[in-house]
Amino acid sequence: MINAGIASHSQPLEQHSAGAAICGIGTAVPEHRFSQDDAARQLEQAFAEQPDAMRWMKRVLRQCGVKTRYTCEPRLLNSSDASDTYRFLPSTDVPPPNTEERMHIYKRESVPLALRAAREALEDANTAPDQITHLITVSCTGQFLPGLDAEVCWQLGLSPTVNRIPLTYLGCAAGLKAIGLAHDLCLGAQSAKILVVCVELCTLHIQPSSRREDLFAASFFGDGASACVVGAASSSGRKGSFRLGSGHSSLLPGTAKAMTWDVGNYGFKLYLSPDIPKLLGASLLSEICRLPGGDAPPELWAIHPGGRGIVDAIQAVCGLTDDQTRFSRNVLLQYGNLSSATILFVMHAMREELSLAGAGPKSGLALAFGPGLTAQLQTLTYVPPAYQSEVLEHGA
Repeated sequence: MINAGIASHSQPLEQHSAGAAICGIGTAVPEHRFSQDDAARQLEQAFAEQPDAMRWMKRVLRQCGVKTRYTCEPRLLNSSDASDTYRFLPSTDVPPPNTEERMHIYKRESVPLALRAAREALEDANTAPDQITHLITVSCTGQFLPGLDAEVCWQLGLSPTVNRIPLTYLGCAAGLKAIGLAHDLCLGAQSAKILVVCVELCTLHIQPSSRREDLFAASFFGDGASACVVGAASSSGRKGSFRLGSGHSSLLPGTAKAMTWDVGNYGFKLYLSPDIPKLLGASLLSEICRLPGGDAPPELWAIHPGGRGIVDAIQAVCGLTDDQTRFSRNVLLQYGNLSSATILFVMHAMREELSLAGAGPKSGLALAFGPGLTAQLQTLTYVPPAYQSEVLEHGA
């Protein structure tokens, strides 16, 4: 177990001083909020003639670690309004939205949400839009051209020559992958200032189906956007920064079929194997051991809450305390799984608390997982604003 004897994999703060840091974070969710109880009530009507499916779904809704979620589509669970042109839930009366209709909603709703998160990140980082040299946009729940990257560039007022890098269809691991890429770009050019923007509208792909795999996928995903500004390690946000150390991604052997997502006639069809927590638990320690070691276990654990079972498995195999996993569990409880955007929600909540508590530098490890199965790892160190000012003043 990590906390019982395997050394830390966050490098000392001094070794991060010439690297990169997350100096601003922003998050955003749609206005439409619904609870698991709301979902259960609507599903009771949709599955009135399928009591076995309804009982199973209610149990999943209770046990998945989610209390509330957000959606960009107010008609998602609204089966009582006769004026609706379609429903997402199973119905013999009204056809479900096809993929074209869902992509139309994605195009309409994703850009404003992404812009809200991006503007918050820029303000938090004390960074003007024209200072951004690279834009990394991340999404796996929709597509259109010109894409999200171009829209963000135009509407945010970035330079038309900004280096745009879209990352698509890397799933829940993509947000942390983008942070790792931003880190590498900064190592190549200390003057680089990278804006990472993640937006996922997962609820658009709820399937009009009573199959257990479709119901499970519909039970804990939500919609949201997150963003961060990554720059030289000397950069400091208003509430401190996360200096970035070593990281890597790895395809775990024998797990390719555990998580799949195919484009269907009614949105994207997601399959999640119930064995995912066990598969991650079996391989995670060896992946962590590939990172450069330090002299103490990480204090902070930013775990992508892909589901309650995933957080449970990581807590068990790494020997973590409830306190070390509570940020991930709280994000899952309040927002559900937001795919690639989720990891920055976790880091945002973590930094907010550390800043309010006046905490000193703390080493950490961020983990996210996606199709493949892919494990994405990134070491980091929280640096409070006061400490950053001291470092700059003394040229350390």
